[in-house]
Amino acid sequence: MDLQYVILISIGLPVLGSLCIAQLGKWPNVRDSALVITAAVLCGTISILVPTVIAGNQPEINVVPWALSGDAESGLVARIPLGFKVEPLGMLFAIVASVLWLITSIYAIGYMRGHHEKNQTRFFVFFSLAITGALGVAFARNVFTLFVFYEFLTLSTYPLVTHHGDEKARRAGRTYLGILIGTSVLLLLLGIVWTWQLAGTLEFTQGGILHTANELENKPWLVGVLLALYCFGTGKAALMPFHRWLPGAMVAPTPVSALLHAVAVVKAGVFTVLKVIIYIFGTEFLRETDASVWLMYVAGATLITASLIAMSKDNLKERLAYSTISQLSYIVLGASLANSAGVLGGGMHIAMHAVGKITLFFCAGAIMVASHKTKVSQLNGLGKVMPVTMAAFTVGAFSVIGVPPMGGAWSKWFLALGTLKAGQEPLLAALMISSLLNIAYLMPIPVRAFFLKEESPKVDADNDSDGISSVNEAPLLCVVPLCVTASGCLILFFLADVVQQFLEPIGK
Repeated sequence: MDLQYVILISIGLPVLGSLCIAQLGKWPNVRDSALVITAAVLCGTISILVPTVIAGNQPEINVVPWALSGDAESGLVARIPLGFKVEPLGMLFAIVASVLWLITSIYAIGYMRGHHEKNQTRFFVFFSLAITGALGVAFARNVFTLFVFYEFLTLSTYPLVTHHGDEKARRAGRTYLGILIGTSVLLLLLGIVWTWQLAGTLEFTQGGILHTANELENKPWLVGVLLALYCFGTGKAALMPFHRWLPGAMVAPTPVSALLHAVAVVKAGVFTVLKVIIYIFGTEFLRETDASVWLMYVAGATLITASLIAMSKDNLKERLAYSTISQLSYIVLGASLANSAGVLGGGMHIAMHAVGKITLFFCAGAIMVASHKTKVSQLNGLGKVMPVTMAAFTVGAFSVIGVPPMGGAWSKWFLALGTLKAGQEPLLAALMISSLLNIAYLMPIPVRAFFLKEESPKVDADNDSDGISSVNEAPLLCVVPLCVTASGCLILFFLADVVQQFLEPIGK
């Protein structure tokens, strides 16, 4: 099969799946089967592209090939076609998104049924559409295509965030749209238009495209301003102060939280930052101008501040949300270091954090389904009745912290090397402090579950549980996925060299 068509099929399959799901709403078992089949076929389709990318090829396709035949007077569309290109970083993101979407789909079926959620058909329709947005971002050939699918991803996940339909969900939805649409239209789009005016193209190019812009010559501050438009305009990267949408979105069902944090939304954000720095600015150009130094320290401040806030949160999902904000800044920091080790560490952390964090959210959802507990302070003794779930949580926590032999250890290792290579010892210290803070807000959870006795049960607005005596593990469709992703944390430690070799071309 022509690989050009494989790219289009990969992006189109979830849309076709969503249409089938919408038509099969009257038959829940058939509907859910359609979701899983779509996700499985998608994984198989994307896997076809992997050998070609490993071999050093980058298949591409223009959706509007006629536009390329126009001359300079043919207009904007003629010079910025909608197109796709598969390069190593995008391929990694697509693999992570598709595989975790399959696992999340299975988990979502168990969660939605176990939690007796309403409007499940509508939920799964938009759940499927969201992965199309993520894959469009992953395979975007230019910034224009990336922007189109970036916005599509925002709009397709909005109904998921507001799924419950109550005032709290609507308020979270307004914050979600307000920040993400506001930053992308007011900042990101401005940066894109400015880039096109400076370089005459928006194509992702190895080494960047802005170093040829005469207007930027001897004006490093101007490069820094343009970089700020991209980084703060990419609200999904959750750099402070544009992070509030992420904790607010935790009102959504837990599978949505997993989708936001590991599969699609936030990963699309940091992926965008990483890809723009590599293929639009160019790492060498940023090193020469020192235009990204400010971003290093913004990322460093975000990763420490978010970790401190996470320590103060008793709600489990909120704690994990601020953990995500911190971990995303690791990737932004790696990109801003503008050297091979930093870029490699940032790229690897997309995969390592995704697997670790999705495990934690799966466990949080399983705890909610089985025990109706939502707060860290309520988890005393839970490990005795939910040993599999809490063991998986411990594994995921070790990976996020960066403890060997978990995958997260390698990405943090390369990020540390990147700070030393850039001569940024204060940022190395920030990484070390943040890892200690990771321990401080994550490890008390399994410690409570396995080593502390349950306190007398109290009934309040957030907890209608009568204690742990009657609690068992969540349904099998919830437990199996979290076991798979927990295993993935360990497997990625031993496959790190494969990921490293796969990503090495982006650091050149």
